[in-house]
Amino acid sequence: MMNRRQFLARSALFGSAAWLTTLGAPGKLLAATSQGKPLGIQLYMVLKAYQDDPMGALKTLKAIGYTEIEAIVTSTAKTLRDQLNETGLRSPSMHFDSLGFEAGIDAAHTLGSQFIVSSMLPEIMKKEQAAKGKSAPDPTYSLDEAKRAAEYANRLGEKAKQAGLQYAYHNHHLEFTDVGGGQTFYDVLLKETDHKLVQFELDCGWVHAGGKNPADIFKANPGRIPLMHAKDFLPGANDKNNYPGAELGRGTLDYKPIMAAADTSGLKHCFVEQEGPFDRMSQLDAARVDFTYLRPMR
Repeated sequence: MMNRRQFLARSALFGSAAWLTTLGAPGKLLAATSQGKPLGIQLYMVLKAYQDDPMGALKTLKAIGYTEIEAIVTSTAKTLRDQLNETGLRSPSMHFDSLGFEAGIDAAHTLGSQFIVSSMLPEIMKKEQAAKGKSAPDPTYSLDEAKRAAEYANRLGEKAKQAGLQYAYHNHHLEFTDVGGGQTFYDVLLKETDHKLVQFELDCGWVHAGGKNPADIFKANPGRIPLMHAKDFLPGANDKNNYPGAELGRGTLDYKPIMAAADTSGLKHCFVEQEGPFDRMSQLDAARVDFTYLRPMR
């Protein structure tokens, strides 16, 4: 199974053409009782389990204790909405890369999502350039690219606002590349995007992989980060650009200070997401471990 970044890059390729014109470019279940704030999971984390048995996977997630799903649409939004309704789950946020932005807006409305999120915006921008017949090298995460990404994000944010939605930018590790002047690519995004149009989903595992402390970013940006991914990697990740995922509490991050900072900063939705390979246990078993670790902090 391809890793998430490969999946998203491919999704961006398939989804970009559909919205260019709109941007001026033509075992036994361990049931848990939910307490405190809702806890969600990114559907991609359990994608194989979901594709093999959609209702079985969603019912298992509900039995574990999850109440929210961050959606990716692999069939139709209506199909997913009906499945979520039947299992008592909701989807306050969705990633649009696999659909394209305009189709993503329609899907968000169908699902009842408030947030529409880009998983890999620099890759989407690259695919758009290629579709125009222009040179489209891999993103270098330079200062100029950060400025262009911020401008592009503002445009997405305005279109999302017009549709009654909130756009949010999800990061990977390369957004924490130094671009000079004591700034990272991510710093530039925060500085040069309109606070009302562009909010952020902080993927804490990728922040750590990029050499930064997620808690510090939450503390420095109150009100800008309503969404987060709780993720971790095995010790030794980044050996030859390899990032094997770890169950929460079994990797390198202590989420207690991160969750405290996130809640103080104004976090609204926390989604568990784990990278593969799932060779130690199944996706659903990993989801159970992750929930058990994080639930006491919510």
